[in-house]
Amino acid sequence: MANRIVLNETSYHGSGAILEIPGEVKRRGFQKAFLASDPDLIKFNVTSKITKILEENGMDYEIYSDIKPNPTIENVQTGVEAFKKSGADYIIAVGGGSSMDTAKAIGIIIANPEYEDVRSLEGVAPTKKPSVPIIAVPTTAGTAAEVTINYVITDVEKKRKFVCVDPHDIPIVAIVDPDMMSSMPKGLTAATGMDALTHAIEGYITKGANPITDMFNLKAVELIGKSLRGAVENTAEGREGMALGQYITGMGFSNCGLGIVHSMAHALGAVYDTPHGVANAILLPTIMEFNAETTGEKYRDIARAMGVEGTESMAVEEYRKAAVDSVKKLSADVGIPADLIQIVKEEDVLFLAESAAADACAPGNPREASLEDIIKLYRSLM
Repeated sequence: MANRIVLNETSYHGSGAILEIPGEVKRRGFQKAFLASDPDLIKFNVTSKITKILEENGMDYEIYSDIKPNPTIENVQTGVEAFKKSGADYIIAVGGGSSMDTAKAIGIIIANPEYEDVRSLEGVAPTKKPSVPIIAVPTTAGTAAEVTINYVITDVEKKRKFVCVDPHDIPIVAIVDPDMMSSMPKGLTAATGMDALTHAIEGYITKGANPITDMFNLKAVELIGKSLRGAVENTAEGREGMALGQYITGMGFSNCGLGIVHSMAHALGAVYDTPHGVANAILLPTIMEFNAETTGEKYRDIARAMGVEGTESMAVEEYRKAAVDSVKKLSADVGIPADLIQIVKEEDVLFLAESAAADACAPGNPREASLEDIIKLYRSLM
């Protein structure tokens, strides 16, 4: 079986990368940007770093900011109408996964109007045309939506998130500038960083993993393990390492899939609006323990990448425990809660488990997880 790899056409990395935007816009002949960014980034003058560059270069734009932390069907629908009225011919997505996922859905629907019902894009979407061109500028080191073929939308009415997978949605240009991430508060940096680590570890052990995605994901584990504590303290080295690490795992997991950590986290986000990175971080160690017996020697690699010494002389159970413990330690060090006691209500557990079992990420889990297994996993953290 052939392994497909889909990546950005172009990406820029490093401090000052945002200065490359005007050159890309001019080279591609774009005329007006539809700039999708969330209200907080506008309020705290993060988005203005991009609008200033556009204004200095005489480039037209219109801002769209009706975007929630877990973007909804309504956010997409109003965005589609706003794009149609704007006269824009490309999108600049500035923000975390919320801004980029909203931009992807808007861009896909504009190019493929037969899918104007966002729900019709769930799963592997058979769209015919590439999205409206997107330049993605992440402000968090977490989702890697700037390099993935996935986006996640919340159906508020049904209290569920749904995953859309479509090679046509990948941004044509990614601008990964750690300076855009420097104003993020500690809690957000920690949560999005643990989201990136979850991508890397789930991507490394998922059923769909292959040598190319393994290369990306294992390197990302190493970079994130080294860099997240520093990023939370806002060191330049930490921010740079996380910006690169989250992008590298994006190249990996986007091309091999994830597992039930993400399935279960999506359910928590839909029902309780739990920040996605926090949900992933709480779930990850427990589900690593659940998956351990199906992962061969991969937990030895993970433990080593996380900085554990002496892994070569460890027995199977030792290095598996070391891998899990290293993740628990990092999560605790950056201030993530250890359980779901303050989040999950017993009466919601069955619905959460059913949602997780039906999630698009669930089939990629290395160990088959029944509905009963998922219920037990939620309850073990309560």
